[in-house]
Amino acid sequence: MTDQIDPPHHSEQAEPTEIGLLRAELRNLRARAHTHPLISQAQGILQERYRLPDGESAFALLQRASQQHNVRMRTLVEAVVRSPQPESANGALWFPRRARLPAPRLSYETAPQRTGEDSNQGTVLRSVLSQLLAVTDTGMGNVQLPDRVRGGLRLEHHTGLSEDFVDFFAYVGESGTSCSLAARNVAQVTVKDVESDPVFDEASRRAILAAGSAACHSAPLTNASGVCVGMISAHLDHKVQNITEVQRKALDDLGSQAGQWLSWYNRTVLLDALEFLHALGVRHRGTPVRRR
Repeated sequence: MTDQIDPPHHSEQAEPTEIGLLRAELRNLRARAHTHPLISQAQGILQERYRLPDGESAFALLQRASQQHNVRMRTLVEAVVRSPQPESANGALWFPRRARLPAPRLSYETAPQRTGEDSNQGTVLRSVLSQLLAVTDTGMGNVQLPDRVRGGLRLEHHTGLSEDFVDFFAYVGESGTSCSLAARNVAQVTVKDVESDPVFDEASRRAILAAGSAACHSAPLTNASGVCVGMISAHLDHKVQNITEVQRKALDDLGSQAGQWLSWYNRTVLLDALEFLHALGVRHRGTPVRRR
């Protein structure tokens, strides 16, 4: 990965106006404000651990690990900040006793099939979003992942939603929305009428209505232990009664498969990236490293 800052991915075309450019710059500034402190913290950890001469060397190691394992920079620095230090400062492995398992199979129709796609988080989450929209028969939806540092959820992928919506819901706290309620209860939540449902705080309600969403449905992505490891939400342009039992079952299956895949990704691909980073740090201990 070459991105230093990871604003939410989206499928909307940018507004071909000066306002559109200003809005894009504002989104980038917000992303930087959230991501740069994490990068700085990770740089400090790596500088001290591997006796690196400067923060630039630490960033170069992060960049190489991000690119090598196709892990987003924000995901990698979160893992560096949150993970215990390597058992041995000079050992080849950060996690020497971990078990390595193959990626769980994704059985739904739009799941990645080609070699390499099944280990790419972006590809899998876009596939999950596509399946969500097919099940709920709508063109608006999003995927969120837990923010491991602040708590709550951060927007990861979306389609069919306005730029104002993306700006407002780039990060969601632990209350005031249907997705936060679904995450807290680890259960699907249907909002039949956004305008009147008490689950929303007023600012969130206005932002959702302004995006053209009159009803929505949120479903958690859960691992084998039933822990919420992500969230999918479909937005509809009309009020609804209830989703059908067939739809609910399909979203349960989708949430279980995607959640177990995310858990595998965090235990395998992300830890592979950390171990690659550790090997680089040991190899370059005490010496300057420059970006490629």
